[in-house]
Amino acid sequence: MASEVLDRLISHLEKLPGLGRRSAERIAFYLLRTDRDDVFALAEAVRDLKLKLTHCSVCYNLTDVDPCRICSDPRRDQSVVCVVEQPKDLATLESIGSFGGVYHVLMGRLAPLEGVEASDLTIEALVRRIESGQVKEVIMATNPTLEGDSTALNVASRLAGLPVKITRLARGVAVGGQLEFTSKATLADALTGRKEL
Repeated sequence: MASEVLDRLISHLEKLPGLGRRSAERIAFYLLRTDRDDVFALAEAVRDLKLKLTHCSVCYNLTDVDPCRICSDPRRDQSVVCVVEQPKDLATLESIGSFGGVYHVLMGRLAPLEGVEASDLTIEALVRRIESGQVKEVIMATNPTLEGDSTALNVASRLAGLPVKITRLARGVAVGGQLEFTSKATLADALTGRKEL
């Protein structure tokens, strides 16, 4: 390229997940055409992401205030804690708008082959929350993968003996789905987790 500045921007953009060189170039040229104030606002938002976001001292979600807005909301049921792997999982559940409890972010999942062990997660902080006596139910909302299930089992065994009900998100056939196209594991989960009509 003719410009070192443009080359540097493109090389940084192409490091983003899902972006190759061509997409990075399109974004760079889009930013070049965009109003200066909008580009500076974007740059400030990226800067603030690193300078102002932290983890909530209660649930470990990303926040710009501590405790986070969910943990400090008096309308939330503090006795029901939904355990998720990452802040993005919390955001997904929050987007539904039907959960009135609070969350606990594990900051990962057990992955021994990647070197992630139970001590690397926020399990002990969850135990302390439960030992405080306010939590009555823990909903395990880890991803339905081998690692997610292993993590849920590990957390459940760590909470065994504490006065708390442990539940798991229901799994089953997708709404609008057809049985012939549903995986065997999904069908098995649906049969196991069936409910009375």
